Amino acid sequence: MQTNFTAEQLRDPDTAESNRILRTCVHCGMCTATCPTFLLLGDELDSPRGRIYLIKDMLESGRPASELEVRHVDRCLSCLSCMTTCPSGVNYMHLVDHARTYIEETYKRPWPERMLRGVLARVLPSPKLFRLSLKAAALARPLEPAIPGQSMLAQRLRGMLALAPKALPAPDPMQEAQVHPAEGERRGRVGLLTGCAQKVLNPEINAATIRLLTRMGIEVVITPGQGCCGALTHHMGQHERAMAAARANIRAWSAEIEGQGLDAIVVNASGCGTTLKDYGFMFREEPDAEDAARVAGLAMDITEVLEKFAYAPTRDEPAMTVAYHSACSLQHGQKITALPKQLLARAGFKVKEPAEGHICCGSAGTYNILQPAIAGQLRTRKLENIRRTKADVIAAGNIGCMTQLAGDAMPVVHTVQLLDWMAGGPRPEGLDGIG
Repeated sequence: MQTNFTAEQLRDPDTAESNRILRTCVHCGMCTATCPTFLLLGDELDSPRGRIYLIKDMLESGRPASELEVRHVDRCLSCLSCMTTCPSGVNYMHLVDHARTYIEETYKRPWPERMLRGVLARVLPSPKLFRLSLKAAALARPLEPAIPGQSMLAQRLRGMLALAPKALPAPDPMQEAQVHPAEGERRGRVGLLTGCAQKVLNPEINAATIRLLTRMGIEVVITPGQGCCGALTHHMGQHERAMAAARANIRAWSAEIEGQGLDAIVVNASGCGTTLKDYGFMFREEPDAEDAARVAGLAMDITEVLEKFAYAPTRDEPAMTVAYHSACSLQHGQKITALPKQLLARAGFKVKEPAEGHICCGSAGTYNILQPAIAGQLRTRKLENIRRTKADVIAAGNIGCMTQLAGDAMPVVHTVQLLDWMAGGPRPEGLDGIG
């Protein structure tokens, strides 16, 4: 694709990178075949190719973003399915992230939109505030059917109340800053990203991770000073908030690396893992670029760590069929596709992958709150495909997907919970009577 940025514009590192990405695109349109929003809406501007044209025009002109560009970029899930499909290697992730930052800096959204995005950016990365908000939402949940109309505000209110769990698990003090020693001879030492929303919604995911790794002889360190990975604000275009969150993590893990050392930084929420692995790019022009690249190089999904340290089950095979939901951030963002299924099969489960496994479930960070109608259609489509597998349980590697798919008849658990169970851990909650 031909571009026409000025020399002055190209002095900005983000614009220079976007220019390189745009020039890689040959506008072949293969990306449209796997784009969830184009699949549902049939609008070229709601496809990666269409958004690329919009972003190119917006950035080249140097003008503030318009409502047209904002509407279609906002509808993008950042599922990155287009990057898996693209034969030219277009890094759509970095391009759309730059576009979102540019939109945030140049476009004034209506005040209800600004308020909602401000609340999400403040509440979701803070476990304390998130817990309080979910308790309030649980009290208000009975009012959901009484919210009138089909306005975006009404849809979002109903969507937020529907996503709120009826009850929250208690906080787990084992997931605060501390060292969990390996059982027996120590084979490795890893840091664990405990996350923000996940700690509140489902602390058992981290607990299963810690149990399994320590039984495998791996010391697990929860480093003081770590927190939200920055993904939630990063994908809302709130660049400085995201960088501040990421910088705190880089400093915390760098101190640990320089101290006793780490073999890996374990991530069990694939959306966070995609962002951590991109820290090197995000900080490429920053003073702490070297530390960021080192942290990014150590970041590993929990399935990668289990494979590295030769996971092996200890229980008899269960009579249980698992529908494996491949989170977009895992299969498209990190290119981890076969490994989770291989580990589940090694543990004795019969694994089935639903049709259209490459299509997003509609979670996508805050997408199911900000774009509830599209997210709802994708959820329905995904669950219909999962039901056709006739599986007993859904396994996924991302808390956002798990929350999105919950509430149906089939239980949803994290992949690591099943692997922990088959290696001596407790049976995951909700699976009693199955297998």
